Amino acid sequence: MNVWIAIGITVVGCYGVKLAGLLVPAGALERPAVRKLAALLPVALLAALTAQQTFATGQELVLDARAAGLAAAAVALVLRAPFLVVVAAAVAVTAGLRALGG
Repeated sequence: MNVWIAIGITVVGCYGVKLAGLLVPAGALERPAVRKLAALLPVALLAALTAQQTFATGQELVLDARAAGLAAAAVALVLRAPFLVVVAAAVAVTAGLRALGG
């Protein structure tokens, strides 16, 4: 498949999704179930992206320094540390384990 054909199909698909979103009636978006789902969906997508980036390399499931960094960030969050401290803890643990592991 030609790359430009794939790009064209992607453009048409993205435009179609955006148009479908604009055509949804406002009353449908005001329902409590839809509002609750809209509030929870970004959190679920971010959690899935974090898990995929932490525990996968290509098509393989891995457990390496990234998982330890994520665990350190989780501990810092439980201790109610500021966001920059959470990030710094994750970076320090991940870098430390990678430096020790070679």
